[in-house]
Amino acid sequence: MTFQIFPPLEILETLAAGPGPGNTDARVLKAFASAGVADHMQGDVLRGMIECKHMLRKIWGTQNAYTFAVAGTGWSALDTMFSAVMPGDTVVAFTNGTFSGIDALTLRIKAATPEEHAANPLDPQAASVTVVEVPHGQPVTAELVEASLARHKPKWAFMAHWETGSGRVNDLSGFSDACQRHGAMGLIDAVSSLGVDEFSIDDYPGVAGWASCPQKGLCCLPLTYAPVSFTKAYIETLKSTGAYTYVHNPIFEARHWGIVDGQDVEKGTYHRTHSGYAVAAFHESLRLTLREGLTKRSMSYRTHEKVLRDAVTEMGCEVTSDMPSLIVLNLPPELADREMELVQNCRARGFGIWPTLSEPVQVRIGILNQLNREAVSRIVRLFADAIRELGGEVDHDAIEALLESRYGTSIAA
Repeated sequence: MTFQIFPPLEILETLAAGPGPGNTDARVLKAFASAGVADHMQGDVLRGMIECKHMLRKIWGTQNAYTFAVAGTGWSALDTMFSAVMPGDTVVAFTNGTFSGIDALTLRIKAATPEEHAANPLDPQAASVTVVEVPHGQPVTAELVEASLARHKPKWAFMAHWETGSGRVNDLSGFSDACQRHGAMGLIDAVSSLGVDEFSIDDYPGVAGWASCPQKGLCCLPLTYAPVSFTKAYIETLKSTGAYTYVHNPIFEARHWGIVDGQDVEKGTYHRTHSGYAVAAFHESLRLTLREGLTKRSMSYRTHEKVLRDAVTEMGCEVTSDMPSLIVLNLPPELADREMELVQNCRARGFGIWPTLSEPVQVRIGILNQLNREAVSRIVRLFADAIRELGGEVDHDAIEALLESRYGTSIAA
């Protein structure tokens, strides 16, 4: 029996203009490819991990000693954060889109008893978990969090900071304040906001655990390291209950990053096989984030998002999101229900936009690592072409005039 030897895989360059991952900075790719082959306990690799830990504390805006990164995507960071949730723990989870919905499923899996798992192994209905579902396209408000926590008095409360499924920013201050008032330990999915928005997590004392990812705001390779940060209270809770995991146990993970008993030590202990290539890339993405500065980057996202928002509105679309890095929109009325067709047409041409992954189907256009006049203008023109291809009407001169008016004088290229 013979087996076909496949030709080399060549993946053409794509403009990543969706919710994430974003196009990785060339300097990060160079750091990845230039790393020498080193074992995971080699001195430079460990030094890079120590420096990453300190850079992450600066980027998160925290004094939390337990601030490090988990090998993998944002899901690995979230699983690590949720590892302290034990069977029978009371949880209130707020959802307003696809990804916070998956987070809520994870929490039900963590909190379910053996009997609840046996009754429904893939979708356990944990009686101790209350899921507060907010309709797609609406934010989680401080009033909703306050009312829910006052009623249920849970051990844990969960919310996404920015919900990428619908492009909505949720009320982080209101969530933190309510957690403090009602004695809940807050858990936040910051997958979409870290590295895009300027905020300091120490300003939100009601939140005990934070989880993010490498491939969105930090614009690193998708499979590098996902940032997490935990308060002393979270770690003390974890010490008292344990966790049903080895790989994603925050205490074990932290030891490899040189964090033992809440203190930085000179050398971490082995926990898993880390990649020197990934460490080099992640280190460079953090360096670039700090060198640019979160104040400047946050302002830049808001400025360029406004240009994109106004341009698609000029094309007859309705924008329903408020995230600075992502536009979520409805197509013009004459093109309603053709969102998937438009997205597939764009992706076939290397223009990587996305639909929403839950009803109602909308179009998502992102600007991760596309913060310049040329990149945003290209996104606008490609989207205009896609609308025209479906038979929609776009005033080319009006779009070009809008781009010129915004970029001609007020925004540096």
